[in-house]
Amino acid sequence: MEKETGLKREIGVWGLSANIVNIIVGAGIFVLPAIVAEIMGSSGIFVYLFCGFLIALVMLCFAEAGSKVTRSGGAYAYVETAFGPYTGFLAAVFMVMGSAFSDAAVANALIELIGLAFPVFTNQYIRILLLFLIFGGLCFLNVIGVKQGIGLVKINTVAKLTPLILLIFFSWKDVSLSNLMIENAPFFKNFGAASLILFFAFQGGDAGLTVGGEIKNPQKTVPKAIFIGISFVLILYILIQTVSQGVLGDQLPEFKEAPLASVANVVFGPTGYTLLLITAGVSMFGMLSGEILNLPRVIFGLASDRVIPLDKLAAIHPKFKTPYLSILLYAGIGFTLASVGGFRQLAVIASASMLLVYFGVSLSVIKLRKMEKTDSGSFKIPFGYTVPILSAGIILFFLSNLTGYEKTGILIFILALTLIYFLVNLLPKSKR
Repeated sequence: MEKETGLKREIGVWGLSANIVNIIVGAGIFVLPAIVAEIMGSSGIFVYLFCGFLIALVMLCFAEAGSKVTRSGGAYAYVETAFGPYTGFLAAVFMVMGSAFSDAAVANALIELIGLAFPVFTNQYIRILLLFLIFGGLCFLNVIGVKQGIGLVKINTVAKLTPLILLIFFSWKDVSLSNLMIENAPFFKNFGAASLILFFAFQGGDAGLTVGGEIKNPQKTVPKAIFIGISFVLILYILIQTVSQGVLGDQLPEFKEAPLASVANVVFGPTGYTLLLITAGVSMFGMLSGEILNLPRVIFGLASDRVIPLDKLAAIHPKFKTPYLSILLYAGIGFTLASVGGFRQLAVIASASMLLVYFGVSLSVIKLRKMEKTDSGSFKIPFGYTVPILSAGIILFFLSNLTGYEKTGILIFILALTLIYFLVNLLPKSKR
């Protein structure tokens, strides 16, 4: 299940952990406390614990699959190895689609944030120029080497986490225990709605595993990095929610655009407010840098496995040993979507597509165990098939909450992809 591709294995436990944390802790954490408080009030902490348990099940499946399938591609590679090229093709398309639209949204949010400080960037032409510089710069950095790319991820991770940790540490003096008192038990419907939002807030760590072909000693590195990354994010989210609720109390839902900046305004004054806005910008940029590092490896995996008839996308730069054409393509897609806009109505479909990918990974764990003839020393989830089956069941529950229109849209999209896949494979190789 390991495939030699010519890529350099440069990423260790801390690099991969930072990669996972960097992608999960994106723009959402800066608005999350207000949304949870609006739905759950002061009992929001329980939703974090519950959702952390759910995402832990999913990431355990990623840990086992990632320790068995050590080539680049992440979820796509796991599903393709377990179920074949067609299923892997669907998983890869859903991964790239969901990530590309998400990146475009974050890039636009970043430009809007910069526009608050420098109104000149609200001009349409200058906005597009800045988007080009962002995507072009990150593309160049990741082309010249994965070590440079993962190095930027580490810097971004530290840069955006440091102000958050300082905010948590210094906010306790302004926390009122009465604001944390739970007076009424939440309704189950509210609990489910908040859990759904938080599930999407926790997702993304899987993208950090798409660099599987460049991870040192992946059998040990992958599960360790997942445990460190998810544990850190869960603790960070719980502490952020606690101090936000403790400082602002019932007023927290009123600060939906920048709740953490509002907390910083109380704790540190206007300087803290400005610092947290800058941190939000760094966080958004960090997410983009992580995505442009990771997702091109999915396209590279598709091409190198001949799932798509574009062999050139499997090319590796002769000097830098990176999948440079795949990086160029993904960055180009992100830049185009961000420039055009109008994609927000597809956000739910994009999120649902990632749930389908997670569903495939959960099932792939079961299949990969049956395919493994001997004990290879790879990581194995305890308690038999309990975790992958429970994970798959929870994902189906989330998907059942989509509207009929959204379910129909996903079904039509799957049918269209199926038609494209089999029509392409019917063509002679010389004409593909």
